[in-house]
Amino acid sequence: MGLEKYTEFLKEISELIMNEMPKADYASIFNDFVESEFFLIDGDSLLVMCICEKSLKQGQELHFFYLVECYLVDLISKGGQFAIVFFKDAEYAYFNFPEILSLRTALILHLQHNTTIDVRTEFSGCLSQEWKIFLDESYPYFLIIADEGLNHLQTHLFNFFIIQSWAVKVNAVLSSGQTSDLLRLYAYFMPSKFTNQMFFKENEKKIKNAYQTLIKQLEKCRVLALESLFGNLKWKNMMEEACETISLLKQLWPEGSDIRRVLCVTSCSLSLRMCHHFLENREKTTPDQKTNIQQEERSCLTLQEMEDLCKLHCLSVVFLLHLPLSQRACTRFIVSHWIEDIQTFLKMKKWCEYFILSNINISELWNLNLIHLSDLNDELLLKNIAFYYENENVQGLHLNLGNVIMKDYEHLWNTVSKLVTEFDVGKPFPLRTTKLNFLKKNPLPIKDTSKEKMPSLGFIPMSSEVVDKFAGDILKDLPFLQSDDPIVTSLVKHKEFDELVHWHSHRPLSDDYDRTKCAFDEKPRDGYFFKSLQKYHRFQRFYGNSLESVSSKVIVTQAIKPKKNFSEPKSKKANETKAEIITRENKKRLLAKEEQKEENKWHALSFSIEEELKENLNSGIKNLEDFLKSCKSNSVKLRVEMVGLTACLKAWKEHCRGQGKGETTKDLSIAVQMMKRIHSLMEKYPELLQEADRQLIARCLKYLGFDELASSLYPTEVAADDDIKKKKRKYSIGIGPARFQLQYMGHFLIRDERKDPDPRVQGFIPDTWQRELLDVVDNNESAVIVAPTSSGKTYASYYCMEKVLKESNEGVVVYVAPTKALVNQVAATVYNRYTKNMPSGETLCGVFTRDYRHDALNCQVLITVPACLEILLLAPHRQAWVKRIRYVIFDEVHCLGGEIGAEIWEHLLVMIRCPFLALSATISNPEHLTEWLQSVKRYWKQADGEIEKNNASKRNAGYRANFHKDCVQRKQSYKVRLVIYGERYNDLEKYICSIKHDDVYFDHFHPCAALTTDHIERYGFPSDLILSPRETIQLYDTMFQFWQSWPRAQELCPEEFIHFKNKIVIKKLDARKYEESLKAELTSWIKNGNAEEAKRVLRNLRPNSDFSSLNMERMFPLLVEKLRKMEKLPALFFLFKRGDVERNAKNVSTFLEQKQERERPLTADKEAHVVANKLKRIKKSIEKQKTIDEKSQKKPRKMDQSFIHEAEHDNLLRILEKNLEIPQECTYADQKALDTETLQTVFHRVKFTRKGAELKALAERGIGYHHTSLESKEKQLVEILFRKGFIRVVTATGTLALGINMPCKSVVFAQNSIYLDALNYRQMSGRAGRRGQDLQGDVYFFNIPLPKIEKLIKSKVPELRGQFPLSITLVLRLMLLASKGDDPEDAKAKVLSVLKHSLLSFKQPRTMEMLKLYFLFSLQFLVKEGYLSQEGNPMGFAGLVSHLHYHEPSNLVFVNFLVRGLFHNLCQPTQKGSKRFSQDVMEKLVLVLAHLFGRKFLPSKFQDAAVKFYQSKVFLEDLPEDFNAALNEYNTQVTKDFASFLLIVSKLADMKQEHQLPLSNINFTGKECEDSQLVSHLMNCKEGRVAISPFVCLSGNCDSDLLQSETSNHLILRTIGIRHAQAPVLLSQEFDSQGRRMPLNAYALDFYKHGSLIGLVQDNRLNEGDAYQLLKDFSLTIQCISVSLRELCDNEEDNVVLAFEQLSETFSEKFKKV
Repeated sequence: MGLEKYTEFLKEISELIMNEMPKADYASIFNDFVESEFFLIDGDSLLVMCICEKSLKQGQELHFFYLVECYLVDLISKGGQFAIVFFKDAEYAYFNFPEILSLRTALILHLQHNTTIDVRTEFSGCLSQEWKIFLDESYPYFLIIADEGLNHLQTHLFNFFIIQSWAVKVNAVLSSGQTSDLLRLYAYFMPSKFTNQMFFKENEKKIKNAYQTLIKQLEKCRVLALESLFGNLKWKNMMEEACETISLLKQLWPEGSDIRRVLCVTSCSLSLRMCHHFLENREKTTPDQKTNIQQEERSCLTLQEMEDLCKLHCLSVVFLLHLPLSQRACTRFIVSHWIEDIQTFLKMKKWCEYFILSNINISELWNLNLIHLSDLNDELLLKNIAFYYENENVQGLHLNLGNVIMKDYEHLWNTVSKLVTEFDVGKPFPLRTTKLNFLKKNPLPIKDTSKEKMPSLGFIPMSSEVVDKFAGDILKDLPFLQSDDPIVTSLVKHKEFDELVHWHSHRPLSDDYDRTKCAFDEKPRDGYFFKSLQKYHRFQRFYGNSLESVSSKVIVTQAIKPKKNFSEPKSKKANETKAEIITRENKKRLLAKEEQKEENKWHALSFSIEEELKENLNSGIKNLEDFLKSCKSNSVKLRVEMVGLTACLKAWKEHCRGQGKGETTKDLSIAVQMMKRIHSLMEKYPELLQEADRQLIARCLKYLGFDELASSLYPTEVAADDDIKKKKRKYSIGIGPARFQLQYMGHFLIRDERKDPDPRVQGFIPDTWQRELLDVVDNNESAVIVAPTSSGKTYASYYCMEKVLKESNEGVVVYVAPTKALVNQVAATVYNRYTKNMPSGETLCGVFTRDYRHDALNCQVLITVPACLEILLLAPHRQAWVKRIRYVIFDEVHCLGGEIGAEIWEHLLVMIRCPFLALSATISNPEHLTEWLQSVKRYWKQADGEIEKNNASKRNAGYRANFHKDCVQRKQSYKVRLVIYGERYNDLEKYICSIKHDDVYFDHFHPCAALTTDHIERYGFPSDLILSPRETIQLYDTMFQFWQSWPRAQELCPEEFIHFKNKIVIKKLDARKYEESLKAELTSWIKNGNAEEAKRVLRNLRPNSDFSSLNMERMFPLLVEKLRKMEKLPALFFLFKRGDVERNAKNVSTFLEQKQERERPLTADKEAHVVANKLKRIKKSIEKQKTIDEKSQKKPRKMDQSFIHEAEHDNLLRILEKNLEIPQECTYADQKALDTETLQTVFHRVKFTRKGAELKALAERGIGYHHTSLESKEKQLVEILFRKGFIRVVTATGTLALGINMPCKSVVFAQNSIYLDALNYRQMSGRAGRRGQDLQGDVYFFNIPLPKIEKLIKSKVPELRGQFPLSITLVLRLMLLASKGDDPEDAKAKVLSVLKHSLLSFKQPRTMEMLKLYFLFSLQFLVKEGYLSQEGNPMGFAGLVSHLHYHEPSNLVFVNFLVRGLFHNLCQPTQKGSKRFSQDVMEKLVLVLAHLFGRKFLPSKFQDAAVKFYQSKVFLEDLPEDFNAALNEYNTQVTKDFASFLLIVSKLADMKQEHQLPLSNINFTGKECEDSQLVSHLMNCKEGRVAISPFVCLSGNCDSDLLQSETSNHLILRTIGIRHAQAPVLLSQEFDSQGRRMPLNAYALDFYKHGSLIGLVQDNRLNEGDAYQLLKDFSLTIQCISVSLRELCDNEEDNVVLAFEQLSETFSEKFKKV
């Protein structure tokens, strides 16, 4: 039974995969440019992807290799770390395509021999055991694979590979539909889900059988394919023949050769011998077989014809050997095809090539050069030569070959004749001895490329100061059009569509600031308004208070005083004045009074604390420490500490005496408490210690067994007595003092903190680096600040705010935060921290985000997101406000390297004129960033100087008024400092969770276990790989264990280490020095020949936890419960999918509910029922009594009766509440953390929100979840309750990592994801360990594979790299600012700063030049489309285009449609005079808008799925015809302009690199061949090969191919840094790399029709949170367009305006219902 048996099952697998496709995340698969996750590429998918490239013609091998290498180089440049795997079984798929079979073999050899890529070919198939072992060892994170093969059998092979990968938790990434930009590669990411793992497990046997059957079927294909060509010769015979041929050649060419020559002669000789053999066999056949063969006879060449073809082939190979790529790129393009017979022979020849290449490795000892494996054949060249000999040569054109070529050709052909021993193959000349035409007749055999004219090059002349200043230096070299050129003259006549008469397109639109929903301004100022304003402020203060317990500070504006120098000590005056003496005496008296107060307080408490210490040492110590925190007097503190120490000593003695004979382990926690007290006494009060105190401390040290330390503190004579030794053994802890402190007291070690207060700061003593920040702000300097999470770097930003608030009422500080959540948080902190009496109409703090704004322009501290500040900086009429900015603070500035909106951060940093602070926890190249920012500041210093000069001349001319004030405040420094601080306050320890016997266990993970000796040798220890003291000891012990004769073992032993010896108090800094010494020692082992020992050390540190493949989601609640038992809550649990975040939180809650059910007494429900019934009855009787009393107006006699009723009612209510309340062990909430009133306030705010009820129910059990799709009120509920300690378990996505203040005890990573990279790991793990509460933070890895954990710990954070900085719309916005700005000089300076200072072009002059050209291209485009005049002034609908800047190029297409009148044609009302539009019109309008603003593509393969949809259509239908035609016309025009731009930019290309393969760097340059007439004749197409890669020219492509809208990036020259994506083209249909159409997801239109979010989840396969976000954006876009159109049009009755208003209204109504 063949494959038919499994047809249904194979279909089932295929459907399973197709169903996952639309749910795939289209995301960037690398986020980190240092090292990505390790991943795999399926070699055959790579092959299929490149073969299907549209520009590649069959047989153009070098072009094919260029495509492969471009793809791989792109991956490597983005930090990709991968291996490519070619399965042996996969070869079976190509037996009907021998040309691909030989290409595949050459590709494998090329990658193995000419590149450093890891290529795996040793595995038979994806179901083999060896493959499974390889996956277990390397644990790749994902696999890049195709979803469709060249035929359905190959597709099945791919499907098997996908489901096998899922089964072992490897995710799949589709090779089709990928897009790449400068920094990222986007692809469809299909995660391995539990259901898919189960599918494989349940059907494992069936899958294996189906796979075996498929392979057998493919083997049959091989037999048939060989039989038809080689007759009775089997596979094995062919392999032997190939080996024989190679061996024979080795004897002929003993000195070796190169692969092109070898393959040419061996494949020619082998195929000729095989043909000979085939023909001979045919002669011998019996008569009855002859009839079959007669049909075949026609399709068989004679031996001579085959010899002729082989000669032509040899000549073509000689051409390859001698001609450089530059010459070959000019080859004529022959359109004719081979005749059938030739195709058959070529197939046979390809088989021979395959057999030769498969056996090439037998030539081990032979000197064979494999460099040119990528260039073995060039079919177009062969056709060209064939065409010449059978057409032109016959007609009398005789051209010489040239000496060199002729000799080499003769040599090759003679070798062929020596290899063919069975018959004579003839002489090398003449090349053609037969008359047969090998090519089919074709009326136009040669493609004439000169016909397709490229657009005439030429820029429209522009006169604009900005253009001259930015790109003036390159203008002189560019071609310009004459003023009478038709292109220029047609600009004047931009006729707009008739209906637009009433439209004032040039009218300035209200900007995003005006549009953003304002919290309070627009309402009439009545009582309600003030009440809601008060409510807002009250909540902000409450929210701020939850963030930090700082009391509010009243700020008074002060005159600017000259700065004091804080670093100099104050000199004492010799003689004090009388007043000073009195002040001093008063101070003394006050202090004495305070001291007395503290004495009395201790007197009152001491007895109870001392009793508690006797009862329970731990809780006694806790009370004692609480008292110490509040106490201010040192002498009292000393006494309290001594009481504690005495109690500890007593407890220790009792503990040691109480131990039985057999017990040896002591409870060291008492010893730790004792040492803690000693540390405190020795470090904080050394000058107050009396002799008796020292004696007691020495006694304590002695009891612990630290004799040397004791005698160093208080020397006593010791009686040498056995009794004492015994006693010592009884009390001693048995290890040395240094080891004890490191191992058991690691996180209690005293941190080095400065003792001298800084007068600028109240409340705490800042560290040295924090003082440097204060100096930066005092000197008006800028700074880049890099310090770990929770190290207190934001402190500087609040100092900065305070400074500006004190200076005046005008100055503004802008705080830029990356997310709305962070904006709300900072705003609340400012509200809580500061109050200031402001002039009327002004406020202290304002907020501006895309969703709402509040006091944004009339405040002194504005908190906003980057996009909104950019709007204000680019708005021409907001410059007066911008000038008020004194400081800008950028929080989390590493977002500059982020995925979305990164270029906006760049624009802000270069546009601001004032100083700034840029804060980040994680940047790996801060020096580069600082250097770039310093270059920007140098520009501003110069620009400010020029502006000042111009102002001075204006002042002299009599404009006195306003300049003075502006100048005073502009005193600023242009210096940019870099402040780096690397130390965390508390230690982080990592643990791996494993599951054994249905329970969760934790194994400590030593950070060094993540390293390998190679890594240490190449990169050293990562700078932020920090060990806790106990991990340091563990490292020493392991090193000692694995190298017995380690010479420095004694010196580095903790007791002997120079910084520890004889120290009673070891500090954190000492431990850090010890750690550094050990790391340096381990590194020197590796470098000095002891790498083996080092390897063993690192291996031994690895935990032995096994990574289980159970359903981890089921175990999640057990993990939380375990952490609770270990007192590790509060904890944050990071997952990366919104659905999982919610689901896991609910699972934990369900777990607690079930636990409560189980533990609830059986009778409880019954009791509750009885009580509830009684309550009902009493309520009734109370009400009855009330009505009777009201009726009878007399004094009620039964007063006492109603009292009894009420008392009974209250009592029953209490019983019922007690019965129903959640028991303490069934909730994670800490009820004591918050009073009921506050709790109700927080709950009340989410009463009407989407997830409010659910979050409230979870919060009551101490659980919460947090992700982007929640409303801000909902997020605040979780944040506040978590900070207050009420909620103690929160599941969250990565959004929480960006600066949100939610410190906790533990952080748990509970899901692997692409987004869990080095950067996010550091941000997230940094939340563990609350400063001032925990001395240590714990990080847990749950369900994260070990290789991933190791990678996270050791890899560096990504470098910040620049994005492509310009877009057409940005250029338009800049020109708007330059021409319409209120202060033209300032505006132009800002515009030039943006253009000149992109991070991408910093120190890259070539990139700078390319950007200048792209800027000019953008201007040309804007002028032609009618948005700019030739003077660079905005015109037409420039305002509307720039308003929709989020959506380029859709904004340009939308306005194009509007101007053409397409919307007016579409929006016709139901009847004349009506203002309503039919459903049909509305749906068509949504269809058009969905094509423009709701573009989300589905993988093309999903269209084949047999899926039933319930509510949605899912696939978006095409644009209406008139719109589609207009779009195509627009695209054609843009592509034409872009092509001519590429021709101009092509002069920037590095042509040396363009003639090299990008990855293997194999060079194809060389001297052109001039002595051959034939070469010159065949390669005469020099025209039209300027802007495209010479490799691509080999397939007959030329510049005119750039005129197609869907040009692939590979055509364009690589080194100019421009991609086709930078052309503002919007394709109506997108195709993937295999040429299949990718449908658009119709979510917006579907939702408009059915209004159901569930429908989108179920049919359109969107995640609920994502769908909500997409619809919200779509709705906002419609609103934005609708408002803009209304502002631009005077005509109240305009149909388009009315239609958009109706749509905006209905769409947002539907959306609100969600």
